[in-house]
Amino acid sequence: MTMSRRTLVALTAAAVPSLGLAGIAQGAPPTPRAEAPTTPVDAAEAVSRARIAADVLMTDYDPAKAWFPSSWWNSAVALQTIGDYMRRTGDLRHLDQLDLTFEQNQGPFPAGELSGDELYGNFTSRAIDDSGWWALTWICTYDLTGEQKYLDMAVLIGEFMLDFFDTSTCGGGIWWDEERTYKNAVTNGQWIRLTAELHNRIPGDAAWLERAQEAWDWYLGSGMINERGLLNDGLTDACENNGDHVYTYNQGLAIGAALELHRATGDPDLLEKARYFADSALAEGALTRDGILVEWTDALGETTNDNHKQFKGIFLRYLMDLADTTGEARYREFAAVQAESVWEHRTVADRLGVRWGGAETEGSPNVADWRTQASALSALLAVVPADGATRSLSAALTSPPVVVPDDALAERELELTVGATAPGVGPVHVRLAADAPDGWEVATPRTLDLERPSDGGQDAVAEIAVPVTVTVPADAPDGVHEIGMRVSAPGGLEHTARALVVVAREIDFSGGTEDAAWLWDGGGSGVTDEPGRFADGVSAFIYRFPFPASTTAAQVTVTISNQFVVELSADGESWTEVLREEEPLRDASNRGERTLDLAPYLAGEEKDVFLRVSDAFPEDGWGGQVHRVTAEYSGS
Repeated sequence: MTMSRRTLVALTAAAVPSLGLAGIAQGAPPTPRAEAPTTPVDAAEAVSRARIAADVLMTDYDPAKAWFPSSWWNSAVALQTIGDYMRRTGDLRHLDQLDLTFEQNQGPFPAGELSGDELYGNFTSRAIDDSGWWALTWICTYDLTGEQKYLDMAVLIGEFMLDFFDTSTCGGGIWWDEERTYKNAVTNGQWIRLTAELHNRIPGDAAWLERAQEAWDWYLGSGMINERGLLNDGLTDACENNGDHVYTYNQGLAIGAALELHRATGDPDLLEKARYFADSALAEGALTRDGILVEWTDALGETTNDNHKQFKGIFLRYLMDLADTTGEARYREFAAVQAESVWEHRTVADRLGVRWGGAETEGSPNVADWRTQASALSALLAVVPADGATRSLSAALTSPPVVVPDDALAERELELTVGATAPGVGPVHVRLAADAPDGWEVATPRTLDLERPSDGGQDAVAEIAVPVTVTVPADAPDGVHEIGMRVSAPGGLEHTARALVVVAREIDFSGGTEDAAWLWDGGGSGVTDEPGRFADGVSAFIYRFPFPASTTAAQVTVTISNQFVVELSADGESWTEVLREEEPLRDASNRGERTLDLAPYLAGEEKDVFLRVSDAFPEDGWGGQVHRVTAEYSGS
């Protein structure tokens, strides 16, 4: 991972089976994969939940940049998780996005454009583990498609990483960074998994297997594995266990490395090692609390960061692999507990939080963003049967912009997307029913016919998007109101898609904790505990103020700090710069209120005004941070 300056500040302050389309493992065959009995309804529900979570995750994928904004290595892991989803369910709708990322981002990029580091090309950078995540992602994509270019890219990344395997320090192991400052668990666990995967996909290979075995032998004797069978983060300069935290993703990579090398060699001792690493993690008090997997930063009051948010999902990815390989009930049962807890604690918008047990307080919210979504998706996938399900149903409902009442009925148009799979031919018939507060009206079709894709098998998702018009009464009280769309399909399948409609006569919110309803485009922005929403580098975020139709004058006051650029727009497309910090400040010493006149942007029939915040010095990663927003408006 790459540690940004802002991450460092936060830390200081807080003290699988393929679809049969690609090459098969060389050497000894994998251990037969036993399946625990699962009822068709359970399988259908598991696939439906996973598809809902995957679709929510992909709403954050930026097609212009072809990645998930603001985190380079996190994007690799998120895309591999989408690959895992496609392999697990047979739903291949997201293959184009994986290929778009591959084609668009394999070249070099200067520092700050796609992450904090310069990218050298072929998905490599000074952070060796970042490179490794991309290699694993492209092998996953190769398994899905059988296209040689993805495997070739993984080989190129592997050859880049090979230059950092160094026997002159600590007797072996691969360096974490180009500066050769640290040998740690993540990079070496990755390296073993990667080299074994390459061997298992390259006919006649001997070199990658030799590298995998050499790395494994060093890994076991490195000292990073403590007496409890847990992986501490890395080694000291004296080549001793540094006693640092046991991160869940390091433990997961230990499981995954042993499993893939087992497939390469057929050595039963390697399978036992995978079990050992898993059982060590699942012992109560090790990496679990009350049966739920936890990262140490999950504790209430601790500060998490964008790196930690995805660690648990990597553990579940490889625990799922172990469960598939052994068929052992204890691993499936553990995965089922995680999946159920994740789903139970989802938000109204089907966002999945960083704490899988759902705990939160006002000062320590259960943060949910695309990184936590990708991580928790791996928990949902871990209970999906390896052959998917013959039936599934999913539905999602968009949330509208805030309603600012104007003594008249207000209409807001939402979009309902329904997806289903079912055996047979012909359209899939779906029924709809709406739930809304008293006095509200919801206009939508009562039935839908979902046409099956002509070029897909039974796993291909039949999908349709339809408008849902919500009429809000003029006397609707301020607050958050829930709309529900109950969707049902043959086979007893049912799901309720939910959306929140915020009614607000006053505009007064904190950036990053209360601003979700006003956020028109998150743009890869981040949130600190202070609180405050920030945009670093080339990222930006946009607030939307939907003033009533009678509005003739308005002003907004923004409490903002650091290296900000603020722009205003009447349509969200044409922008006028109104504020810019001229000094590269990083200490929030310029924090203060700036009041902006919005009258010039109220000329059209629509009275929406858009406010965009970006970074005045994109090369150093300390962009504008919004702490509070208030607005006043008046009209005829």
